[in-house]
Amino acid sequence: MAKIGMIGAGSWGIALSVLLHNNGHTVTIWSALENEILMLRKEHEQKDKLPGVKLPEDMIFTTDLSQAVDKKDLLVFAVPSSFTRQTAHNIKPYVNEGQMVVNVAKGIEEATLMTLSQVIEEEIPQADVAVLSGPSHAEEVGKGIPTTIVVGANTRATAEYIQTIFMSDVFRVYTSPDVLGIELGAALKNVVALAAGIADGLGYGDNTKAALITRGMAEIARLGMEMGGKFETFCGLSGIGDLIVTCASMHSRNRRAGILIGKGKTMEEAMTEVKMVVEGVYSAKAAMGLAKKYNIELPIIEQVNEVLFNGKSAAVAVKDLMIRDKKIEIPQEWI
Repeated sequence: MAKIGMIGAGSWGIALSVLLHNNGHTVTIWSALENEILMLRKEHEQKDKLPGVKLPEDMIFTTDLSQAVDKKDLLVFAVPSSFTRQTAHNIKPYVNEGQMVVNVAKGIEEATLMTLSQVIEEEIPQADVAVLSGPSHAEEVGKGIPTTIVVGANTRATAEYIQTIFMSDVFRVYTSPDVLGIELGAALKNVVALAAGIADGLGYGDNTKAALITRGMAEIARLGMEMGGKFETFCGLSGIGDLIVTCASMHSRNRRAGILIGKGKTMEEAMTEVKMVVEGVYSAKAAMGLAKKYNIELPIIEQVNEVLFNGKSAAVAVKDLMIRDKKIEIPQEWI
């Protein structure tokens, strides 16, 4: 049995807390929002973000960071990407040398173009930072629906420890040394999912969705490999696996926001209606910053940025993608 500190009480943090408790671990859930903690203590349910998933009576809820972090075997970072740096900064004084921190949020910090694990490592240099990602909607994990995911860490020992903590008969965990590739796949697929949702909102069909998924994955892999990620990672759970589920499921807040934008709503209106953080919006500008830095062409992600931030018509953006210059799909010599 391990002592776990869950940093964040959103849908993903709550779903993982239920999983970890069912695995026999002691879980303390932290939130900066006092009203959220009071609701969890009273209702034992995250009614706003994960209704229907009941939390055990012996689960601990707190707004006290020291209580959430002190003497914990593992800290799970489940705060939105835009709050990752400040939360890590606030936690630093309570983290011991070598204490394990696994980030489960998905995103890239716009100002620095750093992945979230890089942000945590910068703010908490004494921590042993890992990542957990893959095709895993909180709504399904919270209900114990079979799910498969991957943990990335700098050492095999850390990866295998976290694998053991999370593994169950409904939650299969693989390990990988490619922390960067896992995080890039996780963050950038949210931008492509916005594009897939926009296409759905415009009334396009399966052909369009398949094109966006495959060519979107090509963009993610092209940038990710240039940055040092491994090709196999983008073919795996945190790459094509996460991209498929995010582009296809109505559980996906990025796809839902995209659908609303495709139907004519602004980015702000779509985010308000979804009522949860739409990470793809925050990662879209960062992705273009990375594309410029590494001189990589990202046509789908570029058009998503045009629609989100520059007022471009979604229908015109799709047309512009279709009439781009002729390309070869797989660069190689003809026989």
